[in-house]
Amino acid sequence: MSKAEIIYNMAELSGCEAYKDEPMSRHTSFKIGGNAEAYIKVNNISQLKAIIKECREAGVSFLLIGNGSNILVSDEGLQGVVVKLSGKFKNMSLLDETTVYCGAGASLASLCKFALNSGLSGLEFAWGIPGSVGGALFMNAGAYGGEMKQVVHSVSHLTPAGEIGRIDRDDLGFGYRTSVYRKNGCIITGAVIKLKKDNPDDIRARMEDFMGRRSDKQPLDYPSAGSVFKRPEGAYAGALIEQCGLKGKCRGGAQVSEKHAGFIINRDKATAADVRALIREVQTTVANETGYQLECELIILN
Repeated sequence: MSKAEIIYNMAELSGCEAYKDEPMSRHTSFKIGGNAEAYIKVNNISQLKAIIKECREAGVSFLLIGNGSNILVSDEGLQGVVVKLSGKFKNMSLLDETTVYCGAGASLASLCKFALNSGLSGLEFAWGIPGSVGGALFMNAGAYGGEMKQVVHSVSHLTPAGEIGRIDRDDLGFGYRTSVYRKNGCIITGAVIKLKKDNPDDIRARMEDFMGRRSDKQPLDYPSAGSVFKRPEGAYAGALIEQCGLKGKCRGGAQVSEKHAGFIINRDKATAADVRALIREVQTTVANETGYQLECELIILN
């Protein structure tokens, strides 16, 4: 029995939903990825602390995922344990008339709906972003002029030592698709979000407007992981890729979207190898023809 299987058995006994040899294609928006040795849903902080402690003591690698909307998992799968926040980590509540607490396991969509139903504005930009709240905080997700850093008051986490902690907004190190959590090794567990009172009809109208723009410009009818590349300074990745004649370019079942060149889609049973090969081709071509070095926003897990 492998160490990951031992942790899987412990997780089951502690009330977690757990799976062995779980296809990660079921848990990524790309619909790509081999099997994880163990896939465990934790429902509360006690279960999370126990699983992480066991992994560290046993020397088993672990990976925390949100909605899997910004990752590419290798075709060979993942060794060790994949952890998904569920149960109480999806809870949301009003702390006062303009302040929301939201668990990191909740989807951004559910948080946007909660804000709308509470008559709170500030998250309209996030409507349609397919990630989890934890993932959005980790990478400072944003769109249409809005970013998470504009609404976050504080973020709670579990430290590498298994201690509960919190970081207030001024120390979160938010930047373009980054935060302090990319480097500090902590696991985001929730956040306090500060919003503004507004008319629900006006909030809904803005949400529908943003969703309409996404539908018009993005290939939402195919599996993808959103924008593959970060925006280079002084240019736009999609425009550079299109300028180089790569729109519609295919490698195996992966394709540079014909609708938006900043997206790579799983057009026909694409593998992770297909996507990686297409990324390399795009980066090389754009660098050679324009001088811009495109950096991946997509997180590639091998």
